[in-house]
Amino acid sequence: MTATLLRGRTLTFHRRPENGDDSDAYTYQTDGALLVDQGLIVETGAFDTLKSKHADVDVVDHRPHLILPGFIDPHIHYTQMQVVGSYAGSLLEWLHNYTFLEEQRFADPAHAARIADLFMNEMVRHGTTTAVAYCSVHPQSADAFFQAAAKRNMAMAGGKVMMDREAPDALTDTAQGSYDDTKALIERWHGKGRATYAITPRFAITSTPEQLEAAGTLAREHPTCLIQSHLSENYGEIERVRQLYPEEQDYTAVYERFGLLNDRALYGHCIHLKEREMAAMAETGAVAVSCPTSNLFLGSGLFPRRELAEKGVRIAYATDVGGGTSYNMLRTMDEAYKVAQLQSDRVHPLQSYHAITLGNAETLGMADRIGTLDTGTDADLIVLNAAATEAAALKMERVETIAEELFLLQTLADNKAVVETYVAGVPLKSVI
Repeated sequence: MTATLLRGRTLTFHRRPENGDDSDAYTYQTDGALLVDQGLIVETGAFDTLKSKHADVDVVDHRPHLILPGFIDPHIHYTQMQVVGSYAGSLLEWLHNYTFLEEQRFADPAHAARIADLFMNEMVRHGTTTAVAYCSVHPQSADAFFQAAAKRNMAMAGGKVMMDREAPDALTDTAQGSYDDTKALIERWHGKGRATYAITPRFAITSTPEQLEAAGTLAREHPTCLIQSHLSENYGEIERVRQLYPEEQDYTAVYERFGLLNDRALYGHCIHLKEREMAAMAETGAVAVSCPTSNLFLGSGLFPRRELAEKGVRIAYATDVGGGTSYNMLRTMDEAYKVAQLQSDRVHPLQSYHAITLGNAETLGMADRIGTLDTGTDADLIVLNAAATEAAALKMERVETIAEELFLLQTLADNKAVVETYVAGVPLKSVI
């Protein structure tokens, strides 16, 4: 690969901004540049400085657009692409009437391969360069996912769902079978290229104690793998968990019992946690993943961001497609902003963009590789045009600060705002 100098307005974060005036938390350059070579960001700085040092390097001029790290989505179901927008009154109804039926189709390797390819393309279109995905119960669905990611050299994480009860027979495995399948997939994919495996018990309802024990064993045997599951999304779900695990004091205690609560664990939703559960998550470093478009769509509740943050719980943000209604991380943060507003909480746009870049990278333990424009990190980048639609262009006439521009993008943007998506330095959006 030939070195390239990408020119544009650049924005990267060093930590979460305390407020809108916390300029030490990020670096914004009005005429910045990134020297990209062999899939890495080799050097960053002002364009004039870098161009004078690398006079013979080809320049790709993205001015006046913004160059940011690629977005990161830590909770999404690639097997639910054809479930999006399915009418249902609640989580459990939606699962049984649509999702479990749809996921049975992934027993067919050809179908899994087709959807996995479409999924990766959709990520690229929306500027998401890394996602943590749930596959179906079928090992071939995970193989298809990682194969599609490898073809594009994308840093993706995912795992075969483990579930051995409370689902159709065609969509269940066994405790031993799920252990064997997962272990084989870890050996086949984890750490190979840019792939990360996520041990994936769907949630406590669909796993017996024996299967959660198997998941915990896998987590101990493979401590560099992620863990992903669901927690405290819906009152009906919580009650069913109480019925299935009456000996446990709360929902979170189920995962604690089997060694599934640690700093590699991502738990989707976490809307209705009790104080003890928040304390347990904070102590172990487990991540509460907010999925606002999904929670609003299914009427599950409002994510208590401020309370969780005050308790010391690590927080991430995700789309949760297909319960979620958009692949767009900007739309996710727009809804997260509204959910916070409804609770007299306020999230500044600079905090939103930190969340879906460096913040989410930190929750995955990948901030040394992705989520910033730092020298030596992977060149997963996006180029954003805040004036991509007529309505946005009209508003841009009145925008004066970078924070105002970010908020406009968050509020009005769709995938047209993503001009280009670079994966390991290679432009992909323009070629799909």
